[in-house]
Amino acid sequence: MITDFQEIISTNVKGMKRSAIRELLKLTQDPEIISFAGGLPDPELFPIEELKKISNEVLDSEGTKALQYGSTEGDTKLREILVDRYKKDGFDISLDNLVITTSSQQGLDLVSKIFINRGDTVICGLPSYLGGLGAFNAYGAERVGIPFDDSGMRSDLLENKLEELKKQGIKPKFIYVIPDFQNPAGITMPEKRRIEIIEIAKKYDILIVEDSPYKELRFEGKSQKSIFALDNSGHVITLGTFSKIFVPGFRIGWVIANAAIVDKFVVAKQNTDLCTSPFVQKIAAKYIEKGLFDKSLKKIISTYYEKKKVMIKAFEDYMPEGVSWTNPEGGLFLFVTLPGNMNAEKLFHKSIEKKVAFVIGSVFFCNDEGQNTMRINFSYSSIEQNIEGVKRLAEVIKQLM
Repeated sequence: MITDFQEIISTNVKGMKRSAIRELLKLTQDPEIISFAGGLPDPELFPIEELKKISNEVLDSEGTKALQYGSTEGDTKLREILVDRYKKDGFDISLDNLVITTSSQQGLDLVSKIFINRGDTVICGLPSYLGGLGAFNAYGAERVGIPFDDSGMRSDLLENKLEELKKQGIKPKFIYVIPDFQNPAGITMPEKRRIEIIEIAKKYDILIVEDSPYKELRFEGKSQKSIFALDNSGHVITLGTFSKIFVPGFRIGWVIANAAIVDKFVVAKQNTDLCTSPFVQKIAAKYIEKGLFDKSLKKIISTYYEKKKVMIKAFEDYMPEGVSWTNPEGGLFLFVTLPGNMNAEKLFHKSIEKKVAFVIGSVFFCNDEGQNTMRINFSYSSIEQNIEGVKRLAEVIKQLM
């Protein structure tokens, strides 16, 4: 081994941190543990038999192309399908505006690689998705958090912060938002707030990065227009993925943006992984073409809605006074706030002893707040496990109180 390994690693790698969620998941491998920790889809909903048949069809009809290198931009058929779907949602786009990525996490990494120099400022929510925070941190960004209310990122505080930064000669590279069923808070940003943030971003000439992995997982309430569709001026970059609405193992995501920005993503991706697997892209395209995706999505939505309702009822039945939680209209998560003097990390270790796990909320705050919060996933475990897990968690909370 080289004498001083730390001396030769790059500044970027020195800035990287292990994913707190991935590390916590190592503690939940015990099959007796009921895990609310990961953002995992229900594996019982994976269309295994259908994908077996479609995989063979792809190999029979396009085997040599499916198993060869593909274009960096992605499979043309899949991109056409995605563009058509987004056009129905009000996106003014063509193939030039969409590139396939290896999951939306690669999209976050490429956003960071393209726009962030060490010391640059990015704006994010308090709380915000850990994968986004990690990607920005890895490239040396100074992450500035904006608190939430029931409508998501507060536009008044956003403008105040941007004005304050402007006086300091600082222009953030972008504003990072998850407008639909936000991870971890579960909040959906209403159209009025989305428009306010678009107007503020234009006023200060700052890009918006709209991370949208859950939008199609709406159980109730009114669907909101995407920030990209409300803008349609090239001011917004939207990230999408099949991980939460199809199968995460395919690792298919995409970026939608102004054509000049997409070109930079293509160049950056060429220097990262050349291309996303053509085989899984062709399988996904055929799966959608056959009408199986929309059929499956209805089942996923129905299943998760029932799981969420059951979990909310369990919280109402078993949680002690002083504990509050969000009630999302879709997505995968509840965000729980404990009494102010309670530490979620201490609660986590006590909960593991009771065979139930969650994610401590502080990892989603770029300013070290949220010590009394936690994220709860309701999609992965069974309904029975969701009820039993909430019971166990409530018992530990009562003990610590």
